[in-house]
Amino acid sequence: MSTNNPIRHAAAKWLKTFAIAAVASSTMGLAQAAADKPLKLGTTAAFVPALEVAVQEAAAQGVKVELVEFTDWNTPNLTVAKGDIDANYFQHIPFLENANKEGGFNLVPAAIGIINNVGLYSKKHRALSDIPVGAKVAIAGDAVNGARGLQLLEKAGLIKLRPGTGYKTTQADIVDNPNKLRIIELEAVQLARALDDVDLAQGMPHYLKLAGTIDPAKALIFDGQGQKVYAVHFVTRPEGKDDERLKKFVKVYHTSPAVRAALDQHSGQFYTAAWEH
Repeated sequence: MSTNNPIRHAAAKWLKTFAIAAVASSTMGLAQAAADKPLKLGTTAAFVPALEVAVQEAAAQGVKVELVEFTDWNTPNLTVAKGDIDANYFQHIPFLENANKEGGFNLVPAAIGIINNVGLYSKKHRALSDIPVGAKVAIAGDAVNGARGLQLLEKAGLIKLRPGTGYKTTQADIVDNPNKLRIIELEAVQLARALDDVDLAQGMPHYLKLAGTIDPAKALIFDGQGQKVYAVHFVTRPEGKDDERLKKFVKVYHTSPAVRAALDQHSGQFYTAAWEH
């Protein structure tokens, strides 16, 4: 039988077209199914109030988001890396870089968020000049936030650090400690509850407000709002940067007046909208 039969050619062409259409339809169906699933976003307690408002605002625009709250700073990255959640929002870039290195992750920043102030607080002393020789000082125990605490102690004039170490500073970089401070490292979220046991502690106003241990405005010194390196980011897996659900949610977080009002109410003077700077 001849292979040039026009009927056979037409049938073959039709079958090929049908197959392509079926694959396209299947792909579109999978994409639609993914879009219909809620975006799972991990966070910690300090960021929940404004994010909850953003979830409501996003829902009104057809974007489903499910918040997953964690009580530590290790699990949010692990769960994103494993694919159990889609993204998280609780960390700045230096923290992420350290987490990727320590955990063997390949997580990436998807969008910038807010910068939270950090201060030095005391229940026992009213001024930095009152800090005694041999004072017990608590700073964050993780590599990055601990560096921020040490930089703050230097800004306060209590220690001197080796120049150029930046957010990789450790206690080994202290070159002068005239007051012989006894610096201890604690999990960052526990610092708010350490104030009864130490002379001075690094404090994050949003956690202090949640703990109710001291007025967050009563810091003896703040590190300032201009340190964009410490801006909190939305973080995801590399392929997650193209997730339209995340992009739409971030836009709501950045532009919604209701979200801004929630940030102002919860964080007051202690944050900066980094996307505006």
